Amino acid sequence: MKDHYAALGLSSAATLADIKKAYRQRAALYHPDRNPAPEAAALFRAVQDAYDVLSDDTKRKAYDDNRRRGLLDDPATAAAEIWQAYMQRILKD
Repeated sequence: MKDHYAALGLSSAATLADIKKAYRQRAALYHPDRNPAPEAAALFRAVQDAYDVLSDDTKRKAYDDNRRRGLLDDPATAAAEIWQAYMQRILKD
């Protein structure tokens, strides 16, 4: 899962005003017309995606719920990590 808060440089306790301010700053910084770096376009899209999710109450709630549950883009990797942690606890005892 992409960390939208990190893309905007914010904590999960950020207010809507904080999100808007961070979006404006980061969008200006990474806008491809202003930033010639090759990764600027990708960073700009990440900032736009983050703002799209975090500025909408419904999307933000769903994102925060999934984030709290630890859902990831790759469920197989998450399952393997959970299984390894479980087995280590069992073998420790």
